[in-house]
Amino acid sequence: MIETRTVSVGDIDIGGRAPFALITGPCQLESLDHARMMAEKIAKACAPTGTKFIFKASYDKANRSSISTERGLGLEEGLKILGQIKAEFGVPILTDVHDAAQCAPAAEVCDILQIPAFLCRQTDLLLAAGKTGAALNVKKGQFLAPWDMGNVAEKIASTGNERILLCDRGTSFGYNTLVSDFRGLPIMARTGYPVVFDATHSVQQPGGQGTTSGGQREFAPVLARAAVAVGVSALFIETHEDPDNAPSDGPNMIPVDKMAALIGHLRALDDLIKSQDDILL
Repeated sequence: MIETRTVSVGDIDIGGRAPFALITGPCQLESLDHARMMAEKIAKACAPTGTKFIFKASYDKANRSSISTERGLGLEEGLKILGQIKAEFGVPILTDVHDAAQCAPAAEVCDILQIPAFLCRQTDLLLAAGKTGAALNVKKGQFLAPWDMGNVAEKIASTGNERILLCDRGTSFGYNTLVSDFRGLPIMARTGYPVVFDATHSVQQPGGQGTTSGGQREFAPVLARAAVAVGVSALFIETHEDPDNAPSDGPNMIPVDKMAALIGHLRALDDLIKSQDDILL
């Protein structure tokens, strides 16, 4: 059994034997009305199991495949919307940061700052994010081995901030293909920090549609179940009311009307796994 510390965000405890925390929302912020609609639907999907969720959406998709694809609303407008969702729904908020200058303003609104996979070794970004005191969800680069994340966590912890989550989102396997190696989850947990599994980006096909990424959303629930069976502390599952027409990562996202059933299955498995003494991340 691998014991990890607990990172508390709002009224959600992430780690130990707590039920998995759910990080969910649309990939890209579209508008206040859309974010509000999504938060309402997610809250309804979580209610039957009492699952607590962290609302996630990005104000800027800075690593789009092509210069011609839509990036988002930008820092100022995006944070204003995220702040309103936090106030209206009383849920913690997560968003991505892409450079050191974004960390402080984002931390004024958001409970968790997310370090994108491509940026997980950028020392200045990690230090700036750590110094905010916010919880940090650091995605393992597709190019890194899971044991390399110990060095990433050490950089952040050097700021005195140990509110660290380590997130797996697949590993580069070949052209436009990722693979999930579930040995990496307990390996990352050996750092002592809670482990998150990103089920929807793990089925992404980076650049697979030429100017945008493709994906195989039908496999996201499969991978999510496998990660829960390993004993992860949190799941990252992006969702949308119409994924095929979403501005970003539509091929990976779960239709929001399918989320309640999926959450129910995952919680039942999570309860079973965390009742055992020998399986825990």
